[in-house]
Amino acid sequence: MTEEAYSSTHPPLPPTTEDLRRSWLRLLRSRRVGPATFYRLLSEHGSAQNALEALPKMARSAGLKGYEICPSDAVDAEINVAKAAKARLLCFSDPEYPAPLAHLKDAPPALWAIGDLSLLQRPMIAIVGARNASSLGTRMARALAHDLSAAGYVVVSGLARGVDTAAHLAALPSGTIAVMAGGADVIYPSENNRLGKSIGEQGLILSEQPMGLAPQARHFPKRNRIIAGLAQAVVVVEAAAKSGSLITARDALDLGREVLAVPGHPFDARASGCNMLIRDGAQLVRNAADVIAALPPVEKPAPLPSSADQPDAPPANAGLADLPPPPPERRSLRETAALHQQVLARLGPSPTPEDQLLQDLSVTPKELSSVLTELELDGAVDRHPGGMLSRPPGKGEE
Repeated sequence: MTEEAYSSTHPPLPPTTEDLRRSWLRLLRSRRVGPATFYRLLSEHGSAQNALEALPKMARSAGLKGYEICPSDAVDAEINVAKAAKARLLCFSDPEYPAPLAHLKDAPPALWAIGDLSLLQRPMIAIVGARNASSLGTRMARALAHDLSAAGYVVVSGLARGVDTAAHLAALPSGTIAVMAGGADVIYPSENNRLGKSIGEQGLILSEQPMGLAPQARHFPKRNRIIAGLAQAVVVVEAAAKSGSLITARDALDLGREVLAVPGHPFDARASGCNMLIRDGAQLVRNAADVIAALPPVEKPAPLPSSADQPDAPPANAGLADLPPPPPERRSLRETAALHQQVLARLGPSPTPEDQLLQDLSVTPKELSSVLTELELDGAVDRHPGGMLSRPPGKGEE
């Protein structure tokens, strides 16, 4: 069975009894059932229980041998762990399910939540960045999170080291949401155990993964899409050219969210991703006021405190690279992302002349050169002698 887009124009009805909720969870935890397949099965079979009964036959038709649906005992065990952790299951279309996520084409069918669900009703801004953040980067994250919280926003991040940790700590008194790559009860990294416990008591922890699951590398991009989906805007404080924070920024862009970035010194690799985002049209951020100005006003906003009110908060642009704003005729971030996709769509394993791309895309050599450099850094394009370009093996069908 392959993942397909959810074709139904009507969202599934929320499960209203414990048995129905167990069926939802059991279907979702069955092998090869991701969000898109989950919604398609509900649409085709009318209920999770009917889909569970049909799955083994469908798997056999697809050539899968020995396919078994998720055992009922496994779901019971997960629910018992959730009860011990005081976690609540939020199913798609439940009244408490976060409305911003409902518009994602691969919205999590169910989320485990620990903490204050009322935070999901408030406007949210994501702050993400480097795990090995600089001292200035963590100070900037604290200042932004503190001031945005005071202005009425909930700060969302991923509880990683560095920027994430600084943002959560500063926003904790007013409300912060940590989206986990593993189970909602598994705090990662372990050094953040105390912070994670505090967020579960004063803020909110969310995860689409099974309770008790230790995070693995493949879980983090899925976590990042939830961070981007919850927030009105994603602010990147520090990020390398290849980083999970840029994945979150791309997810936000695809979802039509605002993407903003704090500039950094050109010689600091931790700032290269932010500088690239700004060059490509992301709004430059010096302080929380810049972020708030890019968004619709919050109802009855609290007055924005000055960063001077925080003893350790940096001035708006202290220590940051003195980068001039990009010229107004630059391509927007969304246009740049579209050009990336157009280039990749025209390249395959066989080398293609760069001149041919120029003709096909009707762009200037300077524009194409800039995009190709970014794609090369991302490992998505290979250069060959004679001005030839191709996609690396295994990349052509992504």
